[in-house]
Amino acid sequence: MSALSTSETIAVIGAGTMGAGIAQVAANAGHPVLLFDAQDGAAQKGWDATAKGLDRLVAKGKISQQDKDDLMTRIQIVKDLSDLAPAKLVVEAIVENLEIKQSVFAQLEDICAADTILASNTSSISLTQIGANLKDSSRLVGMHFFNPAPVMKLVEVISGLTTSNEVARCVYETSLAWGKKPVHAKSTPGFIVNRVARPFYAEALRILEEGGADCASIDAVIKRSGGFKMGPFELMDLIGHDINYAVTTSVWSAFYHDPRFLPSLVQKERVDGGLLGRKSGRGFYDYSTDADLPGPTIAAQGFPPAKIIVEGHMGPAEALVDRMIDAGLDVVRLDEDDSVLDRITVGHTHLMLTPGGLASELEASLPFEEENEALVLFDLSIDYANTNLIAIAPSDTADEEHISEACGVFQAIGMDVCVLDDIPGLINARTIAMIVNEAADAVNKQVCTVKDVDLAMQNGVNYPKGPLTWADEIGPDYISAVIENLGRTYGEDRYRVSPLLRRKISARMYFHE
Repeated sequence: MSALSTSETIAVIGAGTMGAGIAQVAANAGHPVLLFDAQDGAAQKGWDATAKGLDRLVAKGKISQQDKDDLMTRIQIVKDLSDLAPAKLVVEAIVENLEIKQSVFAQLEDICAADTILASNTSSISLTQIGANLKDSSRLVGMHFFNPAPVMKLVEVISGLTTSNEVARCVYETSLAWGKKPVHAKSTPGFIVNRVARPFYAEALRILEEGGADCASIDAVIKRSGGFKMGPFELMDLIGHDINYAVTTSVWSAFYHDPRFLPSLVQKERVDGGLLGRKSGRGFYDYSTDADLPGPTIAAQGFPPAKIIVEGHMGPAEALVDRMIDAGLDVVRLDEDDSVLDRITVGHTHLMLTPGGLASELEASLPFEEENEALVLFDLSIDYANTNLIAIAPSDTADEEHISEACGVFQAIGMDVCVLDDIPGLINARTIAMIVNEAADAVNKQVCTVKDVDLAMQNGVNYPKGPLTWADEIGPDYISAVIENLGRTYGEDRYRVSPLLRRKISARMYFHE
């Protein structure tokens, strides 16, 4: 089926922020829109909020007054569910409650024509379960928008077990016609985005729980070195911990308590205490009027490096060596045949890209020649050539001199340094590796394609790159090694490598081939 014609009527049930936003998207595309909400006055409130938002765009010169007036004229408020009979597509955007959704769709079957497409904006409930009691569940499909719907490009088109391929294709093509970037996904817990995004929060919460770093430093490293738009703690504060924790718990429960999705006690404590983030005035950060948001903990100036010795190949961090050379530092590169380890040495300090384990444990296995040598691990960055912040983790035997030597190397090429405790996988390496692994597992379990998981994460949660594009650039073997070393350190099934990632490594193939 092709996209719905703009002459076809679209109905939206639920006039809250999401429902009103979906109505705006459809009206903006040229459709007549029917807006219904069972709560008295809610539909008018949603309509008014949309008009007010468009007025701001008019004031900024982004749309004309005529365009705004025409769009709002196309959105008609109706007072009864039966008034939605003319709709060709009905999008439900109400409370995340299975019984209520089932009741609404059962009524719509009797109200609307037999060929009307019924769509749910659910973010977590099984489409198959929602449609279980319908007479014709083949026309029920998921149409999951992201907030704010008029701005966010992604639409997850979700197929339950009985969803018609033609219906899913029509919703996909209609989403495209509305200027969105749709992806197909199978109805599984969390669909694509809410599943693949879990490690972004989970790894940060674990680092904090283990005292690896403070919230502000983790957020700064993730943004300035990892390339993400927001750090995990500021994003959780923005979403609201009640919502974020509930989604994590829902996905964890739906996957039969798979440890990959284990909720965090650190976050639960905030939910229990009413520290929900921005909306309550305090979460991981204090948002009261006179509060100052903390910045990252940046190391003091270290020793300027006299000579830097590079042995072996730095793998994903090879651009770091080029940056040192370009900065005019005295870099001596040994032939790879002569090297014992892939490392950077300055003074008595050895620097290595984190392999996912503990610096102290790795150091104990290394053949150091002198007693006063120590190991410092540094974090993964998505752009070593330009990043201005790096995280390092010294071993427990490293003293202030070793840390100063390590900091001096990175500071000499224009980087601030965050010194972490000896936390396995540091910050970016473990976070990105686990996101990649979850994306690979979603593809392996036929939830979506490689192309769609990359598209979904970039357009649904603004990731700087698609996870599996990242895997190709960083190297699937490095991603796998980080996860395996995390698993060995923690002894938990949470850190297990996706079979698809293993296949790519064994076949020496990339995801995008």
